[in-house]
Amino acid sequence: MDTPELLAELTALQRRFHAGLREAPPAAPVPTCAGWTVTDLADHLADVHAWAAMMASDQRSVRPPARRGTIADHYAGRADELHRTLAQLDPEALVPTFDGRGPAAFWHRRQTHETLIHLHDLSLARGTAPPETAVEVWADAVDEVVHVLHPRQVRLDRAKPPQDSLRLVAEDVGAPGGTAWTLPAGTTTPAATVTGTAQQLALVLWRRLDLDAADVVVSGDADAARRELDAPVTP
Repeated sequence: MDTPELLAELTALQRRFHAGLREAPPAAPVPTCAGWTVTDLADHLADVHAWAAMMASDQRSVRPPARRGTIADHYAGRADELHRTLAQLDPEALVPTFDGRGPAAFWHRRQTHETLIHLHDLSLARGTAPPETAVEVWADAVDEVVHVLHPRQVRLDRAKPPQDSLRLVAEDVGAPGGTAWTLPAGTTTPAATVTGTAQQLALVLWRRLDLDAADVVVSGDADAARRELDAPVTP
């Protein structure tokens, strides 16, 4: 997805998250985030937005403001701040990213996927249907895990190097036969192949769905697939 599309998608997802917050009981538990309430979830995403805005503007020493007012209003303020920051930056401007300095467009993508996953969390907390989002966004979320987040998890020693590689196939996007990735990126001869929609694959990678509960087909070594996907491949 190109940068204007991502910024538009991020804005739409932030608005949906804010609208959901206005209707959700603040103390409601979030099933996919053990021990968290809706307030905890909103505080987390607000803090991540504020942090991303500081990273993108290269002002990492600035502390975000404390929460005042309702949690929905607090979130809306941080979401607006992030949007303004990203909209004002040249997408090609070099700013801090997870891999040293890189284009500011990195943060458009990172925050779109962060908001997408937490909107899914909020929907479950509210007991409503998960958000309808374009398959291209879910597929890009899979791609980010494979090429950005999982390598970073290993590099920071948050996850052990995989024992086996997996092939991930999103059957609902791309050319006939779908779009495929290998995890870890660049590996060959996978121990197993996991096939499903891009959304199902992304939710499995983000550990929002257990592999056995997901609507996916596993061929090859299912135990290897479970082991690798149970690992913290995402933060």
